[in-house]
Amino acid sequence: MGVLDSKVPSGPLADKWTKYKNEINLVNPANKRNIDVIVVGTGLAGGSAAATMAELGYNVKTFCYQDSPRRAHSIAAQGGVNAAKNYQGDGDSVYRLFYDTVKGGDYRSREANVHRLAEVSTSIIDQCVAQGVPFAREYGGLLDNRSFGGVLVSRTFYAKGQTGQQLLLGAYAAMNRQIQRGKIKSYTRHEMLDLVLVDGKARGIIARNLVTGEIERHSAHAVVLATGGYGNLFFLSTYCMGANVMAAWKAHKRGAFFANPCFTQIHPTCIPVSGDHQSKLTLMSESLRNDGRIWVPAKKEDAEAIRAGKLKPTELAEEDRDYYLERRYPAFGNLVPRDVASRAAKERCDAGFGVNKTGEAVYLDFDAAIMRYGREKALTSGMKNPDDTTVRKLGEEVVEAKYGNLFQMYEKIVDQNPYKTPMMIYPAVHYTMGGLWVDYNLMTSIPGCYAAGEANFSDHGANRLGASALMQGLADGYFVLPYTIGDYLSDDIRTGPISTDSSEFEDAEKNVRDRIEKLMSAKGEHSVDYYHKKLGKIMWNKCGMARNEKELQEAMNEIAELRKDFWENVKVPGDANAKNQELEKAGRVADFLELGELFAMDAFDRNESCGGHFREEYQTPEGEALRDDKNYTYVSAWEYKGDPRKAKLHKEKLVYENIEVKTRSYK
Repeated sequence: MGVLDSKVPSGPLADKWTKYKNEINLVNPANKRNIDVIVVGTGLAGGSAAATMAELGYNVKTFCYQDSPRRAHSIAAQGGVNAAKNYQGDGDSVYRLFYDTVKGGDYRSREANVHRLAEVSTSIIDQCVAQGVPFAREYGGLLDNRSFGGVLVSRTFYAKGQTGQQLLLGAYAAMNRQIQRGKIKSYTRHEMLDLVLVDGKARGIIARNLVTGEIERHSAHAVVLATGGYGNLFFLSTYCMGANVMAAWKAHKRGAFFANPCFTQIHPTCIPVSGDHQSKLTLMSESLRNDGRIWVPAKKEDAEAIRAGKLKPTELAEEDRDYYLERRYPAFGNLVPRDVASRAAKERCDAGFGVNKTGEAVYLDFDAAIMRYGREKALTSGMKNPDDTTVRKLGEEVVEAKYGNLFQMYEKIVDQNPYKTPMMIYPAVHYTMGGLWVDYNLMTSIPGCYAAGEANFSDHGANRLGASALMQGLADGYFVLPYTIGDYLSDDIRTGPISTDSSEFEDAEKNVRDRIEKLMSAKGEHSVDYYHKKLGKIMWNKCGMARNEKELQEAMNEIAELRKDFWENVKVPGDANAKNQELEKAGRVADFLELGELFAMDAFDRNESCGGHFREEYQTPEGEALRDDKNYTYVSAWEYKGDPRKAKLHKEKLVYENIEVKTRSYK
């Protein structure tokens, strides 16, 4: 290990994936029956990969810490999934999806992987329709589309505001069919605690049964990690509470390079923080930016009056509102990419124009959309000169049909009716573009260990466009990994079953037990959450939407001190050999305390601004990200060397032969 070879096929970009599939080694159906694959994580990437590989004939074991694969965090993705079908006839194409994705990622992603993603995107929709996913349809019966940030076309397929849930149910149904056939063995309430290497190859995992506390050994010829992102490093995020980095971090400590950890996405459309009592944040789908207009008061005194409760937003005249995204980015308006919209909201709030009690919120207003849709509905219903009350009622019905569950969710959380008063939103941690480094095959730097979906770094560069997470997860699971893993497994047709009685499995299990014992034996006075919250505040304040050299150096030192204190003074109650959720959290936070330092070091090392990585020292006079293409057009891949601060940097040079790299503009 140590050499970064992306294994991208030669030849024209549009032909690479086809050429690759034509030339790889295959495993015949009879031999697939003798090969075992472990899939850790059963969200869209893991679930689709497990179902597809089992359908092909491999013996698959799946692991998830939830009580059912249906509980994976993919269920929370609301807005839609991208595909270059061009049903709208608005100029979309595979190339344009490829271009938008590379540009949206601020020219920090691998060309070949992104083009492959765009190519297979169209198959995703066909696959999911065949599974019965109830995508929205337009009047003529074709699947409907809406637009998301960073693009000028409508390519996002959706199922109301429940797209992730419906797609996950499709993958789960496919998994269930294979479970019934005996091709998938499903291990729920299990957490991977270590990766086992035999002769340098990934050959299994050590897992803990979260119900009984039992430590188990599981072997396979290859291991797929599809465990999502590490956004809970910030404590407050839109991730589910259990989301963690453990599986990926254990692979990293076994030799898998961790790439671009500082590339973390801050989503602009989240319900604002309301106090220190919160343990997570809630996302309002980016699809709302199709019709909602984002604004703050144009005058500071109006913002102050709103914060004091003396003025309602509905009482503010149109000319006294600053639709700042439409003002600053007229071509894209409210549909600029997430990193741009998030920084713009922060800038307005930092300048004193925030609208909630904390001063950290802006408005997302549907009034204009309600009236526009209402007038259109009135005309198509044959109404002539309807009054405003009728128009508003009709418009609210249209908006409810498009976004109803999102509006209902907002009202339950905030106790305000978003049909009558603008929503309040503010940026929050939502997605991680960084992850395990993988080559074109989705293999990490450990032979036989693969990473799919958000767990790898490969497709989004420094910023992910909306509706591309579901696209990547399904592309990796249904259409990429089942091909690429066969090329590797073709050398294992005579290997036979992998024994779990080897010294490698014994040593890995001992390491796991020793770590658990160390966590349980610390007789401190502080809870796990005490340390997690402290880490989260360091990360948000010094490694969040804006970073600088001084604070990143401080963050590295503070995290190292916090980690030392954690191992000395954490208190984990209960028994290690039984159900113990505090022990689960302790293991996850221990990993976050190591990843956080590497995250800060990666941000410190990258002396430029790009996408979600915004260094205050590197910005244009207008406050936009200032890239350094001469020195930083590469993937930062870190090799573990015993301590986060000692990690060794490897660079994968990014070469753009099919896109002109230029200043990213949405004006």
